[in-house]
Amino acid sequence: MFFCVCIIVGIFIAHWFRVLPSIGMAGIALTGLIYAGVYRRIANWNEWPVFGSLFLVFMLHLVQGLNTDAANYYEYGKDIVLQLPFLALVVGFWLLPALPARYLRALWLILIAITLIAALGATVNYLMNVGEINEMYLHSKVMPTEPDHIRFSLIITLAIAAGVLLLVHKAIHSHWRPWLIGGLMFLALFLHLLAVRSGEMTFYVLGALAVVRLISRAKQWKQAATLAAVLLLLPAVSFIALPTFRNKIFNTQDDVSSVNRSSVGKTYSISSRVYSYKVALAVWNENMLIGVGKPDLKTEMAKRYAILYPELTPEYYIQPHNQYLYNLAAYGLLGLLVFCVGIFYPAWWARRKYAPLLLAQYISIALSFLVEYTLETQVGLAYVVFFLFLALQGSLPATENDTQWRPA
Repeated sequence: MFFCVCIIVGIFIAHWFRVLPSIGMAGIALTGLIYAGVYRRIANWNEWPVFGSLFLVFMLHLVQGLNTDAANYYEYGKDIVLQLPFLALVVGFWLLPALPARYLRALWLILIAITLIAALGATVNYLMNVGEINEMYLHSKVMPTEPDHIRFSLIITLAIAAGVLLLVHKAIHSHWRPWLIGGLMFLALFLHLLAVRSGEMTFYVLGALAVVRLISRAKQWKQAATLAAVLLLLPAVSFIALPTFRNKIFNTQDDVSSVNRSSVGKTYSISSRVYSYKVALAVWNENMLIGVGKPDLKTEMAKRYAILYPELTPEYYIQPHNQYLYNLAAYGLLGLLVFCVGIFYPAWWARRKYAPLLLAQYISIALSFLVEYTLETQVGLAYVVFFLFLALQGSLPATENDTQWRPA
């Protein structure tokens, strides 16, 4: 429990205390090893395919040493260290029994509370610098946040999903329900003030799925209609009331229109992503089966940038902001297949279980992979891997008499 809290807090303060998430992950692994040594058992032995599939992702990175130029062995070593969460968290959570339901509820509430604090801090900063920050949104920039705005927007959406589920399942004391409802409403509004496309896309996809579930499973027509109305009105109200949201829409229109003008589009978010996609596909076309090797990808991308976009200078070269394309260029078709099986197998394993939090996290992961190389940063890795395991905890075998909902 303590080390899980270290990871959650560490995600938000990694800028100042970068090692805290790593301490949490190492602590979970060490606790698991001590437990296995003392009790001579692996608590989740029968669920080895779930944990093994995620370990497969780490192995994919490990074998890249066979497909790396000697000049890039330093980059290979850095990548192995970066991807250690796939090793440490797999070992720890596989060896340890599933957390009690009260611990799981507490951890999700801690996430919501810390997300609220971070959102309040960003809002205060915005109110103190309204004009400057509003102008930033017209130039493909956003307000400063901790963690970075993309991961923060995804965390906000996950926190909202967790809070709604805790409310729906009456898994929180009645005295705290009004506070939680108020906090979730603030987070939903702040998500539109922050105006980051990744988080908003995930928010509306999850909202649409909730509407479909209310209609198809529960036959709760009034609740479905109310939620659908909120999802339709919220962006309209945000466009009128929130300058950042409005400016983001205008900026996005300009961004899309500049895709075919690389001399202009290089400073835009969507345009620069499109260029990186084309370059990544060019890299993959010459190494279709096994890719160029992740440590060599940056070098190979630079070569193709110089050919496809000679007017761009190296400071505008970026790696493909799409995890699937990134892996396709780095690992080829075979590596992408291994990656997808490894990362998404737990969703298949849990397909017949009631696991709404796991579904929400997987939707967040799958959508974020379309527009970001989420697993190539420390905070992105911590967000994906840790919260995936936290959501999986509720679906693992547990022996306890807890009448409240076990978050899964």
